[in-house]
This record gives sequence, structure tokens and C-alpha cells, in this order.
Amino acid sequence: MFISRASISAQLRKFDFLGPLAVRLYLAPIFILAGWHKLTALEATASYFGDYLGLPAPFAMAVLAGATEFIGGIALLLGLALRWMAIPLMVTMVVAAATAHWQYGWHALPEATLTVPWEWRTDLIAEAATRKEVIRDILREHGNYAWLTEAGPVTILKNGIEFAATYFVMLLILMTTGAGRFVSFDYWIIKAFGSRQ
Repeated sequence: MFISRASISAQLRKFDFLGPLAVRLYLAPIFILAGWHKLTALEATASYFGDYLGLPAPFAMAVLAGATEFIGGIALLLGLALRWMAIPLMVTMVVAAATAHWQYGWHALPEATLTVPWEWRTDLIAEAATRKEVIRDILREHGNYAWLTEAGPVTILKNGIEFAATYFVMLLILMTTGAGRFVSFDYWIIKAFGSRQ
């Protein structure tokens, strides 16, 4: 029995809501928790924004970033006003990448071998690997290394822009495709009140 490409495409289109749903469910808790932590520790967040990152109006920026992430995360979860909510979330990712992560290069975690050709802080990768070995030696000598690493190996966060850039790309996809069919408020609102103009 011959199955045409058009037939396969038609069958796959029945599941086109799964991609946006998966991205939304992946991103929602990240933003909800990040926003919640900022909003419930405004003094510490404002201090970090002002003293460490040198941002102007740090308290206002902390409230704005926290509220954007918290409300945006809920919008992601519900699939509500998603095309609009993706924009301020993307702005927060650009600000985070430019202010808190840029100086550390691309990678969030230092890798022994580069996974992308555009890493500009290869020096930090080598430094992190050296320091990681020192940490392991100290833990082996002065701690219960087996217990300390039982839940996972020791690692160093390089803190590059990788996660912020990845979240930005995922939000860009949602902004252009929408929240998806069936499992989003946007779908049912549009279905009830007519198509978008």
C-alpha cells in the first residue's frame, strides 16, 4: 500500500499542537519560579541588579523582571495571550544575556570540548576544568566524596548566555506559531470569538 507525502503530512498536522504545548510546559515552571524568587526576595534581587550588574533603578527593574517572568510563566502554562506575553519575556532574556551572562561567553556549563564554534570565552572553560579538579581533590581529602556526589557529579556553572539564548529562541517560536490548538486558552478564545484579523 502506497502512502503519499501529502497523506503523511495531513496525519502529522493532527498533532501540530504538541510542539507548542511541550515548549510551553518546559518553559512555564522556569519562568514562574524565577519570577517568584525575584518577587519574594526583592531587596536581594534589587541589590544584585544594582550593585553587581550596575542596572539603573534596580528596585524597579527587580519588580519589572520578577512580574514579567511570573505572569509570563503563568501565561505560558495556560496558553493565554501568548504571542503578546512572549515579547516581554524575550526582552528579559536579552537583558539577562547582555548584563549577567555575556562576559562568561556562550556555554552555561564548561565543556572540555567546544560544542559551538562561536564561544568567545574559551579561557574560562580551561579555568573551570582546572578549578573543578581542585574542588574534587579537596572534597576527596576532606569530605565523604561518595556521599557528596551521590546525587550527581561536582560541576562548575560557567554562566554563559546559552540558557538565555535558548529560552529566547523557544519564546520566538511561540510568538510566531502561537500557543497551539486544543490545549490553550488562546485557541478556545479565538474559536469562540472569531478568527484573528
